[in-house]
Amino acid sequence: MRTEDFDYDLPDERVAQQPAEPRDSARLLVDRGTDVEHRTVRDLPDLLREGDLLVVNDTRVLPARLCLRKATGGAAEVLLLEPDPADPLTWEALVRPGRRIRPGSSLFAEADGRAMAVVQVGGDRGDGRRQVRLIAEDVPSRFGEVPLPPYVREALADPERYQTVFADRPSSVAAPTAGLHLTPEVLDRCRQRGIEVVAVELSVGLGTFRPISVDDIDDHVMHEERYRVPVETLEALDRAQRVVAVGTTVVRTLETLAATGQTEGRTDLFIRRGHPWKTVDVLLTNFHVPRSSLLVMIDAFVGDRWRNLYDTAQADCYRFLSFGDALLLERARLLEKR
Repeated sequence: MRTEDFDYDLPDERVAQQPAEPRDSARLLVDRGTDVEHRTVRDLPDLLREGDLLVVNDTRVLPARLCLRKATGGAAEVLLLEPDPADPLTWEALVRPGRRIRPGSSLFAEADGRAMAVVQVGGDRGDGRRQVRLIAEDVPSRFGEVPLPPYVREALADPERYQTVFADRPSSVAAPTAGLHLTPEVLDRCRQRGIEVVAVELSVGLGTFRPISVDDIDDHVMHEERYRVPVETLEALDRAQRVVAVGTTVVRTLETLAATGQTEGRTDLFIRRGHPWKTVDVLLTNFHVPRSSLLVMIDAFVGDRWRNLYDTAQADCYRFLSFGDALLLERARLLEKR
C-alpha cells in the first residue's frame, strides 16, 4: 500500500486546540459495522459488556521540551526522547536548529538571573536524533515543559489536562491521547458493570508520532519504544472475554506481547494491513493525523471503512487529533460475525 492511500483533507478548524471539558464530554463515534452511533465517552460503560477487559496506558508525559539559548544568544530547543539506561545524564533527543549546532556545543537556560549551561550537544544518532548530556538529572523538572503536539497552538491553562487521570511513571514525550477522555467516574462505572480495568506502560516516543516519510508503507521503519506489562495485567488478559484497548499505544503493547511472549522490552512493531491479530478486539481511539502509522493501524483494524467513519465525523463537526473526539471500533472480523 502507498502512503498516499492514508491521506485525507483535514481543515484547520477541525483540529481541536483545547481538550473537552469535562474530559468525558468528548464525543464518541461508535462503529456499528453498517451504520454509526453518536454518543459521548461518558457512555462508554454502557457500550461495553460484562467480562470485557479495559486496558489503559498509564505512562506520564515528561517535561521533555527544553527552550534554551546558544552561546551566541540564538534560540534553541531540545526535545528529550529517552535516557541512556546506563547513564541518566545522557539522552537521545531532537535538537533545533540541528544543523547549526555542532557537537560539543553547550546550550543555556536562565537561572537566578544568569545564563547557565545545562545541555551539551553530542553526535548525530541518525534520523534527526542527537545525543545530548545534561548537567544534572533535574534539568527537565527545573527547565523543561510538557511538549504539546505542534498542531496545538494554544497554551493549556492547566498542564495536567495533557496527562491522563491514571498517569503514573514519567516516561513519555507525548500523551496516550485516547486515555485523556477517561475520568475516575467512567472507570468506576466500568468496574461496577463487571468490566475489569488494568494498565500497561508504553513510553510514547518517535515510534508513535514520527510521520511516514516513504512512498511505500512497507518501507516505513518504526522506532523502538519501551513497554511493560505487569503480572496482574497478564493474568487479567487470560480471564477476559474481550480485550478493549484504550489507544494505539496499548494495541502495540498487547500485540507485541502476543507475538513475542515478552512482558517487558522494546517494540518496533508496525501494524498494517494483514497483521495477524491475536489480542485486541475493541479499540477506543482518537482521530489521527493523515499519512501516519496510527492511521495505518486503524486500517488494519477495520479495513477501508475508516475513511467512511472519518468522512462522517468531519461532516458532523467532530474534533480531530490529540484534544479531539474519539472512535469506538470493533475489529473487522468481529463485526463480520454479527
